[in-house]
Amino acid sequence: QVQLVESGGGLVQAGGSLRLSCAASGLTFSNYAMGWFRQAPGKEREFVAAISRRGGNTYYADTVKGRFTISRDNAKNTVALQMDSLKPEDTAVYYCAARLTPYVVIFQRESDYRDWGQGTQVTVSS
Repeated sequence: QVQLVESGGGLVQAGGSLRLSCAASGLTFSNYAMGWFRQAPGKEREFVAAISRRGGNTYYADTVKGRFTISRDNAKNTVALQMDSLKPEDTAVYYCAARLTPYVVIFQRESDYRDWGQGTQVTVSS
């Protein structure tokens, strides 16, 4: 059974940085494309970033492009989201998601992902 556990959330001032990590178990990690999504209070969950199975392809939402970096370590079964130059509008619960695929592709839609973590809270104060 696939399990995804996020960590690294917290409270940070605007302009600061946080690094989120997602530890995966119960799967052959290198067979999964991974993604990060977020959900702010009163809003729908939205795409943040995605990475292909081997890490060669990445994609970002326009709102985070140039500030966030997604990476993965297939030897450690982890995917990370480095968040720099944080803004108050980045405040949300951040979720890690996994999608089994035989292809070197990335997925942006929430419906593309089958497995999800429980989320970690990120709060950016102004």
